[in-house]
Amino acid sequence: MSNITLTKLLNYYEKIGLYILSVSYVLAGLYHFINPSFYEPFFPPYLIEFGSSLNVLAGLAEMVLGLLLLFETTRKLAAYLLMAMLMAFVPAHVYMIQKAPFYLGSFYVTETIAWIRLLVLHPILIIVAYWLRKI
Repeated sequence: MSNITLTKLLNYYEKIGLYILSVSYVLAGLYHFINPSFYEPFFPPYLIEFGSSLNVLAGLAEMVLGLLLLFETTRKLAAYLLMAMLMAFVPAHVYMIQKAPFYLGSFYVTETIAWIRLLVLHPILIIVAYWLRKI
């Protein structure tokens, strides 16, 4: 396979990944409005007073940033803002560890699952957001 073909193939997969992530963030943001009670267990006690407002802000941020990823002119800014947003979510993940075990809907969140979310999944999302800025 020639370098030109390989480069085109990689660009194709990058674009597909970008679209999937964009749609994922928009849908995740929309879910904040469809089922706001889903996010209640994520708010530490010191933030619960602002839980409803923070939920709306998080949902709007995810939807707007997901859409901004689609445009070359706003992609870099959106990627950096996604990284900042994901970092702002760290206290919620720490609280999940403290609160575990608990049910999130029908899903049983153990302390191990909460740690994996914080130490594996969350850094991967931040790294992917960093990668998005270059596409």
